[in-house]
Amino acid sequence: MSKTQGDGATRAPWWWGRRRSVVLDVAVAALAGLECAFGAYGLVQDRLHLGVATGVVAVVLGALAGASLVVRRRWPAVPVLVALVFVPGLFGVVLLVVSLYTLAATWEWPSRRRRVVLLSALAMAETFGMVLFAMTAPTEAPPTEPLPPTWVFALIAAVMAVGLVAAPVATGLYVGARRRLVESLKDRAHGLETELDLLAEQARERARRARLEERTRIAREMHDVVAHRVSLMVVHAAALERVIAKDPERARQSARLVGDVGRQALDELREILGVLRMADAHEEAGPGGAAQPEPVDSLAALPRLVDQSRAAGMAVTFTVSGERRPYAPEAEQTAFRVVQEGLTNAHKHAGGAPVTVVLAYVPNGVRVVVVNEPAAAKETGVALPSGGNGLVGMRERVLALGGSFAAGPADSGGFRVEAVLPSRLSVQADRLV
Repeated sequence: MSKTQGDGATRAPWWWGRRRSVVLDVAVAALAGLECAFGAYGLVQDRLHLGVATGVVAVVLGALAGASLVVRRRWPAVPVLVALVFVPGLFGVVLLVVSLYTLAATWEWPSRRRRVVLLSALAMAETFGMVLFAMTAPTEAPPTEPLPPTWVFALIAAVMAVGLVAAPVATGLYVGARRRLVESLKDRAHGLETELDLLAEQARERARRARLEERTRIAREMHDVVAHRVSLMVVHAAALERVIAKDPERARQSARLVGDVGRQALDELREILGVLRMADAHEEAGPGGAAQPEPVDSLAALPRLVDQSRAAGMAVTFTVSGERRPYAPEAEQTAFRVVQEGLTNAHKHAGGAPVTVVLAYVPNGVRVVVVNEPAAAKETGVALPSGGNGLVGMRERVLALGGSFAAGPADSGGFRVEAVLPSRLSVQADRLV
């Protein structure tokens, strides 16, 4: 098994993550092996007075014991167990200290708390006992000076046990906890970076959708203004062409109406462009910028809209029912646009047919209906182009406000456009304080 580190790091064999870890572990194992080999040889030759062959075996075993530190990162308990075997010989200090440090640093705490505590306690008890035994054991020659009390030797043995066991264990626990904390922070940073990338992608997607919705809204506004006004202008121009030779006075009236409708169309286009400019300025100014102006087309302007269609020769009946209630500007503008689109469709597809416009204030909101009768077969009006986007835009407008929209053939054979906007869009005149 091998791992590859980023940023140009080289591969390391087996359980090591980096090559320098291999070098460090081999160096420490060599140092511990030399100490254990010399300690084992001294124990066999100087204290036990065994033969040379036994000394060679002890040296080999000591070297192998120190070499167990090579596997300390993969099996951290193995060097500790080996060190516990050699502690009674009063050597293997490097092996004991390094193995205990690795055990505490690499094993997860507190999931393996019992194993760490048990092995550390055994090492401390064994170290304390061996040091105390070495200092209090009788010697061949009697001491020339009186020995200190036994508690002094016990205190020295306890200090050495704490230094050889507790210190590396505490250091290992601290280093392991710090390493896990750093890894956790890195994982959290990677998670936050991924989340920020996702949020940035979502923000870009929202911006794209907002631009698309803004383009759609502008297209609807331009269609509502241009389609209706230009349709009226075309109708008046056709009437002007027919009567210019027969009735000059009526021709002058039609020409005057064409000019008025054209000026109204220009005014509405200027208003739309003005709103767009103010919207851009508001976005650049930030939250404290000026608010966008409210739309001017409202339910109160429906009579004027109907009169314009009547002036174009359309027979329009306008009916208002219910108690008049003001609605939010966007709601009134949407209702106005629905009636405007219905009249435009009547001009395009049912020239000369009677049209009925109904504005009804009902308990659940406000209802607008435009119904045209079927066009007479003998009627030969001017053909007007149609892109089929008007009704789609009206449906989107109404549904966006939570209303309902329907368009289709009427029972009389003509065409019916109907929209209902909810009462929650009404403006309450008296509010509770």
